[in-house]
Amino acid sequence: MRALWRAGAGSAERGHHARVNPVVPLPPHLRATAFSYREGSEAGLGQGRLRGPDLQRPFWGTRHAGTGNLTLQERCRALQTRLPDAAFFCGPTAAALLGMPLPPRLSGDPRLHVAVPAPARAPHADGVAGHKLGIGQDDVTTRLGLRMTGAARTWCDLAPLLTVPNLVAAGDYLLYRRAPLCNRQQLVAAVRRHPGRRGRPALRLALDLVDDRSESPAESVLRVILIEAGFTDVVPNHVVRDRSGRFLGRVDLAFLEARVAVEYEGDYHRTEPDRWRKDMARVRRLEAEGWLVLRVNADDLRDPTQLLLQVGRALARRSSP
Repeated sequence: MRALWRAGAGSAERGHHARVNPVVPLPPHLRATAFSYREGSEAGLGQGRLRGPDLQRPFWGTRHAGTGNLTLQERCRALQTRLPDAAFFCGPTAAALLGMPLPPRLSGDPRLHVAVPAPARAPHADGVAGHKLGIGQDDVTTRLGLRMTGAARTWCDLAPLLTVPNLVAAGDYLLYRRAPLCNRQQLVAAVRRHPGRRGRPALRLALDLVDDRSESPAESVLRVILIEAGFTDVVPNHVVRDRSGRFLGRVDLAFLEARVAVEYEGDYHRTEPDRWRKDMARVRRLEAEGWLVLRVNADDLRDPTQLLLQVGRALARRSSP
């Protein structure tokens, strides 16, 4: 495996005096994609052209046309040109490629997480976090032209890295009813066959809490906070109608019997005037129909003590004769 990262470019990659000639056009099949130094040489590009200032070098022995910042997909495609066929992206990198919500400490990690099936030796290179994983037959797929762990397996691999609320938020995203990336049965099967012991308790807890109705990570985290505090009868994204059946609005989290709604408001609710006005009008409609609306922000999620007291008091008042 170590030879993978050193072979291919040869002495040409290390040449310090090759003449740069960026005028020579790239072959059409190399203009909009990443390619290895070897592929460039085989396409007839000389040492000087491969060292041209219009070509980026995301990883050793790789090139990418253009000078702008590369996206995650572009970086992965560049690295994949140097990977063996058995290698695949995993963990936080696979999660990001799937669009799964991650906390900043993981989403901001510049490394690409790459694995090979155990017992092969984990890959090592600058900018790469190497892993060796026990892999089942259905655990690896190809998406966006990249080999990576599938949605359910990626969720399992995140368990040691995430809190239970964040793990539920990631699972909710995968199950979201309007654009599911997997189903609950696939999550259950993945947890059963997941070889790792680390994270198993978190997976079992999260599996009971994931819901395909949640529409944002903050809503998911808020729901888990309420359920873990004992407020188990909360319903996500409930549609409220008046007595005539007219649509009044949809609330993030609802306690139906008490007619109490808990609404998460991100910063975009304040910075988008149209959204702010629509929210105010919706709350007035709900209150006119007898609903009590509790509004929650990010500070409440960081320290939910007062929020939980407020919810408890509201429910107690609504249930009193």
